[in-house]
Amino acid sequence: MRLLAHAVIALPLLAGYGANVLAQTATTPIKNLIVVIGENTSFDTLFATYQPPAGQKVRNLLSAGIVDAEGKPGPNYASALQKQPVTSGAFDVDYKEAAPYRVLPRPFARAERGAPKRVDDKIPTGLPPGPFQITRYRDYADYTDSNPVHRFFQMYQQINAGRGDLFLWAGLSSGEGARDRKDPTRGTYYGSETMGFYNMAAGDVPYFRQLAQQYALADNYHQAVMGGTMPNYIFLASGDVARYTQDGKIATPPEIQIENPEPVAGTANWYTNSSYSTGSYVGCADAKQPGVSAIQRYLQNLPYKVHNGGNCEPGAFYLVNNYPSPYTFRGGKKPVQGEQAIATPQPMATVASQLQAAGVSWRWYHGGREGNSVRRGDYGSDTDPLTFFSQVMETPAMLRQLQSDDAFFADAERGSLPAVSFISPPITKTGHPHYGSPANFEAYVKTIVEKVQANPKLWEQTAILITYDEGGGYYDSGYVQPIDFFGDGTRVPLIAVSKWVKPGHVEHAYYDHASIHKFIQRNWKLKPLSSRTRDNLPNPVHTQDAYVPDNRPAIGDLFELFSFSR
Repeated sequence: MRLLAHAVIALPLLAGYGANVLAQTATTPIKNLIVVIGENTSFDTLFATYQPPAGQKVRNLLSAGIVDAEGKPGPNYASALQKQPVTSGAFDVDYKEAAPYRVLPRPFARAERGAPKRVDDKIPTGLPPGPFQITRYRDYADYTDSNPVHRFFQMYQQINAGRGDLFLWAGLSSGEGARDRKDPTRGTYYGSETMGFYNMAAGDVPYFRQLAQQYALADNYHQAVMGGTMPNYIFLASGDVARYTQDGKIATPPEIQIENPEPVAGTANWYTNSSYSTGSYVGCADAKQPGVSAIQRYLQNLPYKVHNGGNCEPGAFYLVNNYPSPYTFRGGKKPVQGEQAIATPQPMATVASQLQAAGVSWRWYHGGREGNSVRRGDYGSDTDPLTFFSQVMETPAMLRQLQSDDAFFADAERGSLPAVSFISPPITKTGHPHYGSPANFEAYVKTIVEKVQANPKLWEQTAILITYDEGGGYYDSGYVQPIDFFGDGTRVPLIAVSKWVKPGHVEHAYYDHASIHKFIQRNWKLKPLSSRTRDNLPNPVHTQDAYVPDNRPAIGDLFELFSFSR
């Protein structure tokens, strides 16, 4: 087997950091970058009815005429109707023939651990088969309903070659959330959760509306990988997708861990092998592997060539759904029992190793830690992505930079924040459906912004980027640019808070999580993470369409949100 494409680079073992180490190397007034990451929320989930300041435009459900300012169906509501496709008995990602559902099924209510799942009796029956306002039936601060399906292959189907009309069907038909995996006739514990949105025009999401009005908003920023939390956090950390490895080399995982989205005989879309505890790897360079040929065919029919031919290394199996990390919080390797579904150590470079090698200070703060222990009731593995990487976890000087979110607030108060900070909130404060609410994440972000602003020197030189790991399987009406085999996925919010942003600006340039890497690299004069990563792609040129780059595939560096001439 060949070595992974990422090389492990030698690192200076820096004992610690003071405030703003090598701040003089920044090319802009931004000496401190803070990236705060919420969970599982599409752009339209929160900004469906956002109305920007005068002179600005935004692409959302309201501006598209899909809903009105009261959250009711608008004149173009039909463009968002969810459909049932005509299937051929094989997995596909481009279903051209489909008819709308008649009405939405009720979503399932949030169930406590061990409690039976039931439909949400607060949501009426007979709603039209498109987006609906959650807060017409539930308080804004309520914990939301069950989690929509948002795995890799299902999300490809939800987006359906850009039509966005199979969000409902993928959850109802693919078997994820099955009542009985062996009996497709019993269905799943999914309903219309995916179509819910909050109404900002009616007062929902008030703090993020305030931030967008006062600072800057990107309405064309995307999750980088189809699917869920872990692959997108891994991408945020490395610009890449995790692989199955043995001794640092690519290898073939056990068959049970290879996802197979081909439908069981006699069903339209009930996946043969798909579960967070089993099938999650895909060998995407091999068209004979389950599900691969359909995606390859779709990418080959695009009017442009995708990045690195799809970015699939021969012989490699990529982890496209959530698995636990291979390391403990303290850096020890977790024991694996038989064919237990646990990620393997990742040897490629990361944003952390790049910054460490360059002498630019960094930390990843995580709300599941207290020092190097795990808070009871909080999970940490898939939102603490550096615990997947051997280079970080086996280098003491880097391991020390993995801190609790309590440490962030202490560092901010002392004025000793590193140049680059990533923050993963405690689980109940991420805005993740079922575990929390958008209001919880808003409150958490507010404490961060106010803590930074309370220190005038820090505020003068700081940019805070507020975004989400992925869209959570929630419907979104925005354009999605196919870049390689793995993504992009749906839009997610990104708000830039700084004295240096364009006030009230809504930026339409095409971005995804690689844009954060590009911003860091441009601001601190660094090179792309590797030859594979999307930070090698050019910045987008938009002359024909404000949202679709002329020069696809292309990813921006976020500089359009800022004005450094003042």
